[in-house]
Amino acid sequence: QVQLVESGGGLVQAGGSLRLSCAASGRTFRPYAMGWFRQAPGKEREFVAAIDWSGASSYYPDSVKGRFTISRVNVENTVFLQMNTLKPEDTALYYCATDSKNHCSNYWCYYDPLEYDYWGQGTQVTVSS
Repeated sequence: QVQLVESGGGLVQAGGSLRLSCAASGRTFRPYAMGWFRQAPGKEREFVAAIDWSGASSYYPDSVKGRFTISRVNVENTVFLQMNTLKPEDTALYYCATDSKNHCSNYWCYYDPLEYDYWGQGTQVTVSS
């Protein structure tokens, strides 16, 4: 089992920044690929970012590319999501998730929430206009 705990959400004005963290514990004897997703009320869960186990490769949809950056510190079992130039449409509950089998190797695999096997409880991000 892997436990994931997100933090860093909050209320911010449009144009502002937030940094989300996701701390992993439990069966963390090796680094896992990690992803961030978000879900707004009445909408489907949406892919936001992913990073492979080494941190060498990262993936983003066009909606956040150039504004969001995913990074990781493996010795701390922590993944970060730096979010800049936030927009009201970024308002959502943000989840981190892990692909504990490290089987993804391309964007469309990381994009699919079904490829992840452990999820955190989420942290709320609200961007006011």
